[in-house]
Amino acid sequence: MLFDTHVHLNAEQFDSDLNEVIGRAKESGVEKMVVVGFDRPTIKKAMELVEEYDFLYASVGWHPVDAIDMTDEDLVWIEELSAHPKVVALGEMGLDYHWDKSPKDVQKEVFRKQIRLARKVQLPIVIHNRDATADIVEILKEENAQEVGGIMHCFSGSAETAMECVELNFYISLGGPVTFKNAKKPKEVANVVPIEKLLVETDCPYLAPHPYRGKRNEPAYVRLVAEEIASIKEISIEEVEKITTQNALRVFNIQADR
Repeated sequence: MLFDTHVHLNAEQFDSDLNEVIGRAKESGVEKMVVVGFDRPTIKKAMELVEEYDFLYASVGWHPVDAIDMTDEDLVWIEELSAHPKVVALGEMGLDYHWDKSPKDVQKEVFRKQIRLARKVQLPIVIHNRDATADIVEILKEENAQEVGGIMHCFSGSAETAMECVELNFYISLGGPVTFKNAKKPKEVANVVPIEKLLVETDCPYLAPHPYRGKRNEPAYVRLVAEEIASIKEISIEEVEKITTQNALRVFNIQADR
């Protein structure tokens, strides 16, 4: 059994063949997935999907690139949705300094507001980080995010930073890049972080693993991520499947039979 902790099955790339994509995921051993919503349209679609499929769960939040668009009403709406039994996390949230749509100070304020909301409703958080590691770690510490913990989604930082995040009660989630031949950092992270603190994800339709790099990613490919971690850690794929699934159930507070 595999648990893909971060999918965007709510993306338009899956509009024409969603059932086939889900079928291939099931055939590959993927039994649970978390659909991530990060603005009004994607959150709405994520909620529709979790109502339709019993093995899908949702994470709802506001993406840092679009932080400038978030209103107080949006935050209230996210809080209301957090009470839904299939909403298991808030996010993806965080900082993204690669794109300049939202000023850094706006991103930081929206990030802080969402961490405070997560602590209020007692849900873990899903962190998006692009070129902003130092500021993210600083804000997580200042806002006592370790109280709820969460996931460093598609982690791309150093092994040292990964361990600092583990100390802050976060799991390290690895995706397609760990399979890339030239991906030195993700491979080091997979080696150093204890398997009990690792998760697997696809971030589909983005970041497809080797040998599908550059093509549309889908949840079935999360097995390739798990196989690469097994190879790096020199343990069996079965062990990676079992422990990363247990980790996901724990961080999202999902009962195994739910």
